[in-house]
Amino acid sequence: MNHAAAPTAGRRAALASFAGTAIEWYDFYLYGTASALVFGKLFFPELNPATGVLAAFGTFWVGFLARPLGGIVFGHLGDRVGRKNTLVVTLLLMGFATFAVGLLPTYAKIGIAAPLLLVVLRAVQGVAVGGEWGGAVVLAAENAPAGRGSYFAMFAQQGSPAGSILSTVVFLAVSALPDEQFLTWGWRVPFLLSGVLVALGLVIRLKVEEPAAFVRAKANAAVAKVPLVEVLRTAWRTVLLGIGASIMGIAAAYFSNTFVLAWSTNELGIGRQTMLYVLLGVSVVQFCWQPFAARLAERFGETRFMAVSLAGNIVVTVPMYLLIASGDAGLAFVGIAVATVFGSGYYAVLAGFLTRGFPIHLRYTGISLSYQLCSTIFGGTTPFIAQALLNATHGAIWPVVIYHVALLALTLTCVLALARRTAAVAEAEKIPTRQG
Repeated sequence: MNHAAAPTAGRRAALASFAGTAIEWYDFYLYGTASALVFGKLFFPELNPATGVLAAFGTFWVGFLARPLGGIVFGHLGDRVGRKNTLVVTLLLMGFATFAVGLLPTYAKIGIAAPLLLVVLRAVQGVAVGGEWGGAVVLAAENAPAGRGSYFAMFAQQGSPAGSILSTVVFLAVSALPDEQFLTWGWRVPFLLSGVLVALGLVIRLKVEEPAAFVRAKANAAVAKVPLVEVLRTAWRTVLLGIGASIMGIAAAYFSNTFVLAWSTNELGIGRQTMLYVLLGVSVVQFCWQPFAARLAERFGETRFMAVSLAGNIVVTVPMYLLIASGDAGLAFVGIAVATVFGSGYYAVLAGFLTRGFPIHLRYTGISLSYQLCSTIFGGTTPFIAQALLNATHGAIWPVVIYHVALLALTLTCVLALARRTAAVAEAEKIPTRQG
């Protein structure tokens, strides 16, 4: 990482990473919300409601299937050509796909072509976000002052709750419409607004500087000819552990923002708008807590802080589901918010933690491959598997709870194992770090 980065360059890179990821996650979360509330009715109308939601969650997963492709393609470009220009392309690609979803005819208009086109556009979204996250993290971390890489990388993680807040606010506004108007044109408005947000994001991102450490590596020809091949040859164990360490950093949002949204509104009778307000409040909690969590992790040790956060999350998961199952929106908020405090503490540190596992010439590809393969295996499948378990048990939530806790335990195990490997890379590059 670049220890000589000027404070201005570091702040500008952090802002650019935050703005870009916030827009990308706004676009990505819109689809998840629409999957829970709209797409089953408009694109799979011939199925019963529960099966329609399951089918919509299937198209939701397509975006996750495409994310590793985006990580590989844009990771290659980012590690060979540069971080900045690669991230401009990912932002434009995501904006195009999201805007196009807002214009898409429904099943009633064009039949089977409607869900097929929906799948294609979701795949494009997946490619874009697959290339975005790793580059944004690397851009912020490599422009950070010495020893602050994880804290600055946290600003890329802030894009997730910011995107969730923004998408939820916009969906709240349109969901206040009568059902007929909401299902006819109201749901399209959030997708069409993406065009404006992308334009704003580009203005910010074009002003950022390429990290000096990468510029030096490129000038010295210290770049990999085929980064993917070298990552798989020299760091495949790190990739596997990175996949495991990322599980709840990805899956947690889709338990709460997607599965719980569908479960609470379809099965528990909580109103659509009420539950959106609950999730909005939870996103605000996450957005406010993550910067403090990153500071605490710097002080007490990042690995120790992540381990305590994940262990705490395991403890509060069962109460969270019991509070949601009560059907009381206030209790649901308390349960999800408490779990989010623990989960987002770990998530705030995850990005910087992963960057230390890979040398600079493989970093973009390495963390993208780890994170995006995890998104395919565990992220996109989360609402699908949870809904399938709910359907199979005729509404019993306990299998979902067990599945959630198992993923948390696996994440904790991999974080502890990966911490031992990242220490070797940090020593080789003399990266100041506080492993704990």
